[in-house]
Amino acid sequence: MLFLKRYVPLVICFVMGVAFAVQYYVPHAASEASFTTVNDWLIVIGGFSMVLGLASLVHMHAGKIKRQVAGWGYSAVLFIGIVGTLIAGIVSKGSILRPDMTTTSFGWIYDNMMVALQGTMFSILGFYVVSAAFRTFRARTLEAGFLLVAAIVVMFGHVPLGEFLWEKVFTPKLPVQIGGIADWIMNVPNMAAKRGIMLGVVLGIVAMSLKMIFGIERGYLGGRE
Repeated sequence: MLFLKRYVPLVICFVMGVAFAVQYYVPHAASEASFTTVNDWLIVIGGFSMVLGLASLVHMHAGKIKRQVAGWGYSAVLFIGIVGTLIAGIVSKGSILRPDMTTTSFGWIYDNMMVALQGTMFSILGFYVVSAAFRTFRARTLEAGFLLVAAIVVMFGHVPLGEFLWEKVFTPKLPVQIGGIADWIMNVPNMAAKRGIMLGVVLGIVAMSLKMIFGIERGYLGGRE
């Protein structure tokens, strides 16, 4: 049992990791066919993982409703949403219900419920963003001062209210195209920083992949591996 639980997954991970790291550099029809086949397997496995995720979600929130812990009403709303969208999909069969409707039942639910909920969530998050920006942009150091100046320029150049104020208040006294400066900040120093972060992320992914392939990282086996 220990062999099946520990060593077999390590062998599979090593063989598949090495094989498909090499496959990328082999321009042959058999190599491409094997890649396509494994992608099909991933789709099947992804379907089963969605079923397991849904079962785990139902189990967790059903327990909250049963024990009536704090916030169990939100779990009930979750079940109502799941059952409601499931019934809508089964009844409509993915087609438009009435001639006066331009979308399917799922489209109607998305347009009339999800969009409104997303707008509400973003409006609430706006207060947290303003609070975080106030704490971040306090110019206590030289770097924070540069960040503050760049943020002000970008807001005057890209935010509608900032553009309006710059055009009506500052342009008559200071004829500078603030939008061009804001574009330069976003496309040159900001893009350079983003690329540096992405390079660091990619190197981290490569390091973690090698650790998993060679059995150094065993967290996916569960337990304390």
